[in-house]
Amino acid sequence: MSDSMSLEVEALFEVLANDTRLKLLHQIARADEICTSDLATAVGMKPQAVSNQLKRLHDKGIVGSRRDRNNVFYRIVDNCVIVLLERAICLVEESERRRRP
Repeated sequence: MSDSMSLEVEALFEVLANDTRLKLLHQIARADEICTSDLATAVGMKPQAVSNQLKRLHDKGIVGSRRDRNNVFYRIVDNCVIVLLERAICLVEESERRRRP
């Protein structure tokens, strides 16, 4: 891995290393496409706070958006993110399984 690639991966993980953004990504992945207000309800946050977190994901090219009247709908635009989430969940579950007596 080159120095520039490792820095890009680090920057990606910095954006993903946030429990709120991970919850939002999980909700978006489950719904395929979901509006800000529904995301806010799903994660128990105010829509403005959700929008702030989604902006970080949008700026990284992880999610895309479209406006329909007063609603903004988000979708995951990079399927690699879904695979990464699945692998992360797998790692956590396997780690928990190994710790059980």
